[in-house]
Amino acid sequence: MENLQDLTKKAQAALGKQADVIAASPGRVNLIGEHIDYCDGFVMPFALDRYIVIAAARNGTSQAKFSSAGMPDVVIPLGQPLEVTEPKWGNYVRGVIHGFYQRGLVPPSFDAYVVSSVPGGAGLSSSAALECAVATLLEGLCGITLDKKDKALLSQKAEHDFAHVPCGIMDQFASTFGEKDKLVMIDCRSGEPSMVPFENPDLTVIIANTRVHHELSDGGYALRRKHTEDALALIGKPSWRDVSMADVAANWEKMGTPVQLRARHVVGEISRTQNAATALAAGDYTTLGKLMYESHESLKNDFAVSCVELDHMVEIAQSIGQKGGVIGSRMTGGGFGGSTVTLCESSRAAEIMEKMASEYKQRTGINAEIFSSRPSQGAHLILA
Repeated sequence: MENLQDLTKKAQAALGKQADVIAASPGRVNLIGEHIDYCDGFVMPFALDRYIVIAAARNGTSQAKFSSAGMPDVVIPLGQPLEVTEPKWGNYVRGVIHGFYQRGLVPPSFDAYVVSSVPGGAGLSSSAALECAVATLLEGLCGITLDKKDKALLSQKAEHDFAHVPCGIMDQFASTFGEKDKLVMIDCRSGEPSMVPFENPDLTVIIANTRVHHELSDGGYALRRKHTEDALALIGKPSWRDVSMADVAANWEKMGTPVQLRARHVVGEISRTQNAATALAAGDYTTLGKLMYESHESLKNDFAVSCVELDHMVEIAQSIGQKGGVIGSRMTGGGFGGSTVTLCESSRAAEIMEKMASEYKQRTGINAEIFSSRPSQGAHLILA
């Protein structure tokens, strides 16, 4: 894996001229609290030590140009209205620049080169990492510093309006607010993050990218979000935070399948995430692991966003068990493929990763991408 220093050198070299500004923003993984960030729930992600780095130099023209290996260049005329267009990856960039326009900020023209160690399509939020990296880059070019929450919301709006993904606030908040040795516990109703210590060096998180992404996910995210909205309307409460499992039971028949199952997941996952934060603070890792496994079962059976490969990866981790150093495991991210997150003992991490990779290959024939990470620094300027 390329570390942040390596990525910075690579971006600077690929730019082909001395950079004026270099920005970095991490991917994220969510320890627990899935598909509830758009339901006023709680989520507990952290910033990975995998980054998107962008090096930029002012070019004296009237446009911004973004380049990246293997991708078509994105050329954006500055100071003019922006629209959704090709290439698709440029829409994340256009959306962020549009957000700066809305704040009365037009960046100076520049050339930029983008490099990444965040796996794409792995449920590790490479899109939010790109958005937050662009926003941080523009801060440096404009000579301003946005409030972290404003920057995260600007990046989220870019994804809504230009990439047409109705994401919640978790991804951009994790990329923006991330800190070394801290989880970002986000109250998605108030929109306020709080930092949860993850300082015990004996704990490590393993991220296992299954390297699959199933086509049934096309529209699957938006459909499940609509299911949660329909369920809340039928239950008749203003927020999911006001809904109990008794309310779900009382409205079970009225909601029907699959809406009732989505409701059960949301209420259960909000509770599990709060309980997980309590267990982590108390050092009760047995309870924390149990909650992670329960989260996966709910995502698999009630929210129907898992897949065979994700289930295999969780089953393998669970079979290694506490005796082998595994505390808990679950799918993470939007689902239909992507990655799992496994909490384990640091001293056993290498051995666990090797077992997971070997058995997953035996079961599926796929070479998974498996690595470990601890919470790392969020979006920041390397050079300004």
